Amino acid sequence: MKCLLIASESAEVLFHWSDLEYRQNIQEKYGASQEEGEGLPAFEDILSTLFAPIIISCSTLEDSYTSFTTENNQIYVLHQFDECLYIAVNGDGKEKEDDLRRKIYVLKKMIEVMFGMVTLSGNLLRKELRPQETEQRARLWKYLQSLLETYSLLRENDQSFLVEAVERLIHPQLCELCIEFLERRLVQQLNSSVERAGEEVLHAFVLVHTKLLAFYSSRNASVLTTSDLLALIVMAQNMYPSNLDLDDTSPEDVESTSGSGPESFYTPEPSPSSRGSSGSEKAGQGEFPVFEFVDPEVQMAEDSLHTLEISPPDPSSPRRVFLEVSQKDGLYPMMPHSMYCLSLWPGITLVLLTKIPTSAVAMSVYKYLEDFDKLEKRLHEGHGGPASARSPLNIYDIRTKMDKFIKALGPSELQSAYLQNVWSEFKNRAFSKGGSGFNKELIPCCKNMKTQLCGIYRRYFLTGSESADAAQHLSAGLQERAQAMVQEKLMDWKDFLLVKSKRNITMVSYPFFSKYTLSLQADLTYLEDFPGLVHFICVDRSTGQMIAPSLSITERTTSELGKGPVANYIKNKVWALVRTTRRYLQKGYSTVTLRDGDFYFCYFLWFENESGYKLQPLDIPVQPDDSPPVGMLAYDYYKRLLRYYSKNHKGETVKCYELLTVHLGVIPTEIILQHCRQLASKLWEPSRNLLL
Repeated sequence: MKCLLIASESAEVLFHWSDLEYRQNIQEKYGASQEEGEGLPAFEDILSTLFAPIIISCSTLEDSYTSFTTENNQIYVLHQFDECLYIAVNGDGKEKEDDLRRKIYVLKKMIEVMFGMVTLSGNLLRKELRPQETEQRARLWKYLQSLLETYSLLRENDQSFLVEAVERLIHPQLCELCIEFLERRLVQQLNSSVERAGEEVLHAFVLVHTKLLAFYSSRNASVLTTSDLLALIVMAQNMYPSNLDLDDTSPEDVESTSGSGPESFYTPEPSPSSRGSSGSEKAGQGEFPVFEFVDPEVQMAEDSLHTLEISPPDPSSPRRVFLEVSQKDGLYPMMPHSMYCLSLWPGITLVLLTKIPTSAVAMSVYKYLEDFDKLEKRLHEGHGGPASARSPLNIYDIRTKMDKFIKALGPSELQSAYLQNVWSEFKNRAFSKGGSGFNKELIPCCKNMKTQLCGIYRRYFLTGSESADAAQHLSAGLQERAQAMVQEKLMDWKDFLLVKSKRNITMVSYPFFSKYTLSLQADLTYLEDFPGLVHFICVDRSTGQMIAPSLSITERTTSELGKGPVANYIKNKVWALVRTTRRYLQKGYSTVTLRDGDFYFCYFLWFENESGYKLQPLDIPVQPDDSPPVGMLAYDYYKRLLRYYSKNHKGETVKCYELLTVHLGVIPTEIILQHCRQLASKLWEPSRNLLL
């Protein structure tokens, strides 16, 4: 019984998601209070009425609560982000406060990726999250709901989303071959084509399910952060979902079918809201299965948003995403990019990220937003306060640049005219003899300037993407050619890749893998080298990448952990261990060892320099219970931890690692600790994992 809600301070629902059990429960309670013969209002209105007391109390109380539990054991977690209140509810006991808080932060992250700097203006964000047009609102909410469900599914089943780090397919030769192909053929041809409409491909990567096969960034590109990459993987999985049962092919299945004639894929009946055909479908590869997370039959008939027929988007149209960009003069968060997600085969996807022609406008907007934000803080604290000492502003330089910026935008745009009017008012108050000058009376003008700058950003990169800029993207023909090029390159490898994604690293070696010259699998027989080791997860938090043996829990396949319930039992133990270690890490512990029944669990976090020398441990800052969740997707906890640790190691490159192990409880403690030391050094040997 779950619900997630975003509401304004006036208790207006800006977005909601709930499962069937929660909707039925709320409707039954609300229906019992209705007079006989009176129909139920829309579910959205029921939620608004139900949550109004909580929302109003949060907006009026100075020291508001962040979580509470009701008499019927329903957990509520609340978090205020500017003018929007996020509320997460769980009533079935399957999620704790930490899980609900993480879900809130992930939703906020996905909204930032979708709307960029518009999220910095509460008024504009409300317009984006709750469009006046009913069909547009239904389409947006359905997409956000599907993103949440995709993330939840990945977090419950995928180890990379459990620890929030990217997992690469371990096959150095093939990875290197693909990276070279992306660089010298694909990206080069796309960026030299006249059909790119001014866009430039900055990043290209191939996903096998959620695992990264190859990633290439052009020389002009900034580093793609782990947080943004994980968010993009969620979006790619949402567009082309992996079906665990159909995709879970055993090594023997592939070995028996390799080279035995034409391939065939099981294709289920298309769902009512299946997306348009992709380029590969046109090429005769068959329809890709589309799996709906929510059964249309369980949608509320009373709510027009649930019953409205929504036309699918054009598959050749890119999705606008907003990602962090690092330049020589600093970081620029939420810069606009176009994301192209091209399905090669079921389970294998090519993703292209392009720089759009007008991206310089976004950088200018961010600089001015930062300037006016600094000025507003100075005005709040008064002249000569600590803020002015930390960040001196040349307001006259800003005045000159802003005049040029507005002039370059042109007076024809309505939004530009609004910005011009607000800027004129600001100048009259700040610079004219009869004005108020630089004091607290100028604060409302600073706020208005920030709102209008966000409006320019919205006009260029959100509303504009549906009108004037609609044709400014890679042509459909160019996308199909890119798709065909990568398909041709990987044609002989696709069956192997699908199996490899399920058996990336195993505790024992399979004969099947040696046939594909996968030497890494043959010499890392963990059960022989580390007797009693059941499972491990190792994460390089400096690069945001992880290594872990596969956990197969389906009834169709047998792994070294057993089949079905046995593997599922161990998987649940691993998931519980990660939750436990996060709580300890939040309280300042970098080492955790505990015994649970037949198993012994270990967790270590440590720092190394670039030479691999382990650095002296340092006290980790203790975080309050309601602090952002430990991870890298919604909030990069480890980036801040590395920054904190690096203060005492200036001039050195500091790296951060985590290791989680599960051993049989009968193994002596000293042997387990010896295993952990040896395993940590063995996993990150350059000769073994060239691309990690």
